[in-house]
Amino acid sequence: MRSRMNVYFPPAMLRQIDDLAVRKRVSRSSIVEAAVASFLSPDGADQREAAFTRRLDRMSRQLLRLERNVGVTAETLALYVRFWLAITPWLDPEAHASAQAKGRERYEGFIDTLARRVQAGESFLKEIPDDVEAESSEPTQPAGDA
Repeated sequence: MRSRMNVYFPPAMLRQIDDLAVRKRVSRSSIVEAAVASFLSPDGADQREAAFTRRLDRMSRQLLRLERNVGVTAETLALYVRFWLAITPWLDPEAHASAQAKGRERYEGFIDTLARRVQAGESFLKEIPDDVEAESSEPTQPAGDA
């Protein structure tokens, strides 16, 4: 058995209820009943909290992945710069122009390769496993040095 109850809504809310009833092809009473049931449901707050928790967990994992990728990228750049500085000799002034021309040519090749990899969805960071374990405290020895 159902009991009748008179309630008053602000005009804007009543318009929203009317619009929703037309769109969903249901009665206004069923919309209000569902809203009140949802409000009174003890699970409503728990479901919202669980949804927020899932979203926050997903965002935390994404941030950890981003932090890892930035760290790997920074370390890669630092190692490259150290290596480049260690092996690149100073140039004589007369060889400087030809070295700049060769550098521009190599840079254009680098950009072309980078563009192809990005367009193909390839990534250096994808080549590095996520579960790389930290190296042990003991240095590894080559097989012949034992």
